[in-house]
Amino acid sequence: MEEQVWEPLVTVEGLPLTGGEGRFRLLETAETGLAYLIHYPAGVASPPHAHDHDSIVYVLSGRLRGAVAGVESELGPGDSALHPRGVTHHVEALTDSMWVEFKSPLPRRPPIA
Repeated sequence: MEEQVWEPLVTVEGLPLTGGEGRFRLLETAETGLAYLIHYPAGVASPPHAHDHDSIVYVLSGRLRGAVAGVESELGPGDSALHPRGVTHHVEALTDSMWVEFKSPLPRRPPIA
């Protein structure tokens, strides 16, 4: 099995993260979607943005605060959230946090870099 390498994560939908940088690994890709493993250190946040796909976030560790369409929430291990296609949202790591993010349909261009 090939070792999976972490990539730096500095932008979401072409917009820079605030508070530092995260990292990600592409877990799997299918014809209809993909899954990333994402890590943000405490204090790192995505700017408000929207996607051309739906995203489902499943938190593995840490605490996240975010908003979807202006509705704020906090997530911890075992919690999940939906970021619907075309709806503005953002995420901030309150503590070092790791989550799996499923995206469908397959994004037209890489949403993170």
